Amino acid sequence: MKSQHSSAGIDSQAGYTTAALADPLPSWNEGAAKASIINFVKTTTDAASPDYVPPEERIATFDNDGTLWSEQPYYFQFAFAIDQIKARASRHPEWQDNEPFKTMLSSDARAVLTGDQRGLVEVVAATHFGMTTDEFEAEVRKWLASARHPRTDRPYTDMVFQPMLEVLNYLRASDFRTFIVSGGGIEFMRTFAEQTYGIPHQQVIGSSGKLKFEIRDGKPILLKLAEINFIDDFAGKPVSIQHHIGRRPIAAFGNSDGDLQMLQWTTGGDGARFALLVRHTDAIREWQYDREADIGHLDQALDEAKARGWTVVDMKNDWRRVFPFE
Repeated sequence: MKSQHSSAGIDSQAGYTTAALADPLPSWNEGAAKASIINFVKTTTDAASPDYVPPEERIATFDNDGTLWSEQPYYFQFAFAIDQIKARASRHPEWQDNEPFKTMLSSDARAVLTGDQRGLVEVVAATHFGMTTDEFEAEVRKWLASARHPRTDRPYTDMVFQPMLEVLNYLRASDFRTFIVSGGGIEFMRTFAEQTYGIPHQQVIGSSGKLKFEIRDGKPILLKLAEINFIDDFAGKPVSIQHHIGRRPIAAFGNSDGDLQMLQWTTGGDGARFALLVRHTDAIREWQYDREADIGHLDQALDEAKARGWTVVDMKNDWRRVFPFE
């Protein structure tokens, strides 16, 4: 699927040496947040700087939901699960009376996401497991090609943040390697991350279910099992970074308390370090929420950012443009 914003994502890297070179972050308003990003990149890539970091150590990690694209009115992977439940409901008449499926089929499906996590696990098991990895990827790609965001009526992959696409491109043009480290499903994100963000499959880290190797009809397959393998959120993020990358990042980007430990781990190392939180303050162009939110809850991390001097992006004031389609 080729989304309408691709020229702002991967394709823009080819033309990075033109107009973007003068201002690598054109969708950012001038201010402390933009300046902090540019200053960090300059000081860590200038061989004459005392904060110089060799290219092999230039690792930057990004949360996905709420950091690289929107996460309201609920996580987009949950929207996929809702549509999958509805599509399969005719084959499961018992779902009309059994929770959490009864709620998923109602207008209050969001309650499953914010309620008892056991219900969410049942939904994930019903919609993500019991198929091969190839079959699951095909289902996600099919959904992404047709599904529309309930507020904007745009494809979900159009709901990415243009300013963050520019940060990704700017870092890569400066010999950083960019990784997604998200609580979202690793195989769900891998279906769109390369085309949408320029981040290849092997640089996507997320929550995962267990897999089983089988020979089916003479061909090897990987079957998705209804068992959780790893939850890549909160304290799980530093663990997954060590397992998958093997280096402590020098820069980390998030938007919620679920990213706090990743930012702590990143900034706890020696030398130049950078941490950034996207704060959702724009009720007109996107959404406004933080401390009281049940999705994208930003409370403890916001306090720690202020205490430690991390960069906090005020979406309303720091971003000249939010989405590529604006």
